[in-house]
Amino acid sequence: MQEIEAKLVDLDFRTEPNSYHHWKISIDGELAFLEMDVDENVCALGGYELKLNSYDIGVDIELYDAIQRLRFEHPEVKAVVIQSGKPGTFCAGANIRMLGSASHFHKVNFCKFTNETRNALEEASKYSGQIYLCALSGAAAGGGYELALATEYIMLIDDGNAAVSLPEVPLLGVLPGTGGLTRLVDKRGVRRDLADVFCTIEEGIKGERALQWRLIDELIPRSKFESKVREKALSFTKTSDRPNNEKGIKLNRLDKKSNETKVRYPFLTMELDRVGRTVTLTLEGPIDDCNNIDTAKCQGGDFWPLALFRAFDDALLHLRFNEPELGTLILKTNGDDSEVSSYSSLLEKNSSDWFIREILLYAQRVYKRLDVTARTTFAFIEPRSCFHGLLAEILFSVDRSYMLDCDENSDLEDAPNISISPLNFEFFRMANGLTRIETRFLGEPESVDRARSLINKKLNGSAALNAGLITFAPDDIDWDDEIRLLLEERASFSPDALTGMEANLRFAGPETAETKIFGRLSAWQNWIFQRPNAAGDESALKLYGTGRRANYDRKRT
Repeated sequence: MQEIEAKLVDLDFRTEPNSYHHWKISIDGELAFLEMDVDENVCALGGYELKLNSYDIGVDIELYDAIQRLRFEHPEVKAVVIQSGKPGTFCAGANIRMLGSASHFHKVNFCKFTNETRNALEEASKYSGQIYLCALSGAAAGGGYELALATEYIMLIDDGNAAVSLPEVPLLGVLPGTGGLTRLVDKRGVRRDLADVFCTIEEGIKGERALQWRLIDELIPRSKFESKVREKALSFTKTSDRPNNEKGIKLNRLDKKSNETKVRYPFLTMELDRVGRTVTLTLEGPIDDCNNIDTAKCQGGDFWPLALFRAFDDALLHLRFNEPELGTLILKTNGDDSEVSSYSSLLEKNSSDWFIREILLYAQRVYKRLDVTARTTFAFIEPRSCFHGLLAEILFSVDRSYMLDCDENSDLEDAPNISISPLNFEFFRMANGLTRIETRFLGEPESVDRARSLINKKLNGSAALNAGLITFAPDDIDWDDEIRLLLEERASFSPDALTGMEANLRFAGPETAETKIFGRLSAWQNWIFQRPNAAGDESALKLYGTGRRANYDRKRT
């Protein structure tokens, strides 16, 4: 089977409901129904059909967009039911023909994106008061069952045929790649021995046994399925704190202009250096004042923090899928630091409002996407930088930060400074459940208290360095040489070694289900996907559907 090149056409993550091919959203008061009805002839990479509601990256791009829109555009929705539009089946999981023929690079990034999408769904249930349920009206296999596992409540039709399964190990020689194993035991508390049985049965488990093993939450007769699903969804709305009479915030299609060396969004510019294999991402500060929440809601999708993080999100995804060889990501900011601080204060003071809460949670998701990027990340703090409050979080997300140090006698205009705000101590949790400042100072908790005492204080390079908030602070004499040598050195290292090193260092602190998914399962899947048992000519993925058995390398390593 010929390998599909991951970059035949650049993937575009911008979409909207009237352009969906695979999902349908319907709103009924406090309920939303998100129906999966995959068009088998519309595939992102070409060369396969998306039968039985199987999915590829294009299906998940639409799902991610739908989750975002339900959170921002429909504040009245308190429960969301994910269901199938195809009789007798829910979802057959990730398309096997796609997995068997796509490049290794695409498969790994596909699994990472689907993980992040399901995490966003779980976050909506936990923090946004928009609780997800899954109605399985037919078989849910592999990634289809993993999607169900990401919801808070799973209902299975009792028709003698519908079953749930994770058949990747016996059928394909790979792992459930979007957190299925972790959610099975950590989230649903399925016994380890029963999970072992479940994950090695191709046909899956149905009926009362699925219920007894906690693979589902409710088994419903066909005659009562639709009414019981609605009844259960309505019961979840009673636990939600989402408002009843607020107007939603329309998310218009993101404006994006690009050429071979530059990508431009509102409030963000990305410059691509293919010779140096670096990309410089500059986040722009606000251009208008916004003093109150009413003004913020009137601006809607143009409200600076929301517009900026939508651009930031798309830029990270664009780089992940479309620019794999640009291995170093440099993050800069440009703008009025007092304006950024003002917006940060507005967000912090109104964090209990549904709209502001969604923006803060969105920023948290984007920062988590930065955490798991397979790139070296540096922050450069230069004149006209605005690493304050909301944007100061970047400094604690990157692998290293460099700040131009200017003493009090410097004649340099716009000498850089940084400041932290309550946002950096109360929001933007990492996968480990801690803030980035807590993670930064794991071995020295007294430094967290010292940093807290510096809230809203402007710090120059020396002060920021002494507080442990940056990595280095070269002066203007050494700056150019240090940065040049830094980038040249990083570009000379093995990308594989760097990815392994960076990912390990970024997952400091407590282990959670989320850190297992990205720090453990993703690493295993990355390795498995390029082993001959999964990807070779005689592999399970390549031979699926041919009637031939895989020829495994039997050595355990």
